[in-house]
Amino acid sequence: MVTRRDLVVGVLAACATMVAVAFAQSNEESKPRSTVVDWQQMKAVPTKTGERRDVMKMSTVTLDQLEMHVTTVGPGQRSHEPHRHPEEELMIVKEGTVESMQNGETVRLGPGSVIFEASNELHGVVNVGDAPATYYVIKFYPPGLATH
Repeated sequence: MVTRRDLVVGVLAACATMVAVAFAQSNEESKPRSTVVDWQQMKAVPTKTGERRDVMKMSTVTLDQLEMHVTTVGPGQRSHEPHRHPEEELMIVKEGTVESMQNGETVRLGPGSVIFEASNELHGVVNVGDAPATYYVIKFYPPGLATH
């Protein structure tokens, strides 16, 4: 037999579930939807070694932050010195010839090549060609790691 206590517990559990579902849906709905960014719409901002085009920097449903930009560096240049950071990073060479240094080992790469930088590993990229080198940078910040 169902008691009054059972009914009260059931109603409270149902209400708590509905609140949790509503919160999750509203939180998910506040995250960005699928999108596209046209190359022509990305503003090229000059840097001391070339230029940078910001694509996006936002939170997603699964990441605290997703950052994407496009870096272009002149011959013999690098955007910054070798470094390490907690977020993972993916780079895709669009044009030019670069050398990718990872933990002291260097590899020469051309257009279409992909570089993955694991969390907290020393890495750096330098343009070793005689023309500008451009590469896409995608950084992944899982929950609790974003710097906003």
